[in-house]
Amino acid sequence: MSSGSSPITLSALAAAVQPSATLAAAALARQLKAQGVVVYDFSLGEPDYPTPRHICEAANRAMAEGHTHYTPANGIVELRSAVARWYQKTYNIAYTPDQVIISSGAKHSLHTALTAICGPGDEVIIPTPYWVSYSDLVQMTGAKAVLVPTTLESGFKMTPEQLRAAITPRSKVLMLNSPSNPTGVVYSRRELEALAEVVLEKNLAVISDEIYEKLTFGDCTPTCFATLRPGLAERTLTVSGASKSYAMTGWRMGWTLGPGHIIKAMGNVQSQQTGNPCSISQYATIAALEGDQECVEAMRREFEVRRNLVCGRLAAMPGIRCPLPGGAFYAFFDISAHFGRRLGGKEITNSAEFCQTALGQVHVNLVPGSAFGAEGYARLSYATSREILQLGLDRLEQFLRG
Repeated sequence: MSSGSSPITLSALAAAVQPSATLAAAALARQLKAQGVVVYDFSLGEPDYPTPRHICEAANRAMAEGHTHYTPANGIVELRSAVARWYQKTYNIAYTPDQVIISSGAKHSLHTALTAICGPGDEVIIPTPYWVSYSDLVQMTGAKAVLVPTTLESGFKMTPEQLRAAITPRSKVLMLNSPSNPTGVVYSRRELEALAEVVLEKNLAVISDEIYEKLTFGDCTPTCFATLRPGLAERTLTVSGASKSYAMTGWRMGWTLGPGHIIKAMGNVQSQQTGNPCSISQYATIAALEGDQECVEAMRREFEVRRNLVCGRLAAMPGIRCPLPGGAFYAFFDISAHFGRRLGGKEITNSAEFCQTALGQVHVNLVPGSAFGAEGYARLSYATSREILQLGLDRLEQFLRG
């Protein structure tokens, strides 16, 4: 049967939702690699480290002990308790296990959180640049994403004035991400406090995506938004997970902390979506949270070295502006000076063409800024070895010479 012969038509939602730009970029790189091409793939936000041994050993023990069956839809109480203890120890904020839900990755957490509190007619405020999935996840609930642009000059940070101006009678949620994907920006505590004042004044809910909280550099430190003011915890859903901090992307472990009635509703939704998150991954994540944290610190230190290497080289390239990110593992740099030029034999007019041509001509795989709501930029993930970064940057520099 040909792909176009089926009488089944797509739903409006399926037709409107776009595939993940980062996963699409990675798929293009894999196609070239399958043809024997050496590709310098800087598209995916995935640590290049193996999952630490003590976490894998905990998974093996869980299997040997028979923990291979269904769990509660919201996750095992042992892991929910471990997450609550971690937040108490790290941020001095108290949650009960019933205020924690475990999901199949932080993306699943975000979708379930949005599904639990948003619907048609609601508006969700998102500062741009934003992670590629945010707007589609909002759209899938029937709500509308209201995008608030920020600039390199403003440090890619939304101001309280911008937030206030974006609020309408339909505004329901503010989505924040610090440290940020794609920019690596880390809001200071004072900057978040200023946004929190508007949140409280205007009676907004907040989904705070803090997945990169353990990966900050220099003087930058993570802030748990829910801790900033009395009353914020009651209106904030804090999302994080194990993928980035513990190199556990494939284990699919995310969590949300928030008001008990919202977390319960998320559990109800999740019980109909997935049944439960992976049982083995849950036991492994207990070991991640409660075991030796030196593995996290070693990875963080290496990412900081790579950040300095990548951003230093990019900033020295002609026509490139590259701010120094405070966290995560991305360089988000301005390529707009090259629009109108011929690179690799092709005239470049936007970030998608820039990235497609760079991949085709010098086999460097980047993600266009347009995917993040920021035309004129490109994102490079430095979650790979220094040697590969140097070789790929050599190729990119060669590409920019035209």
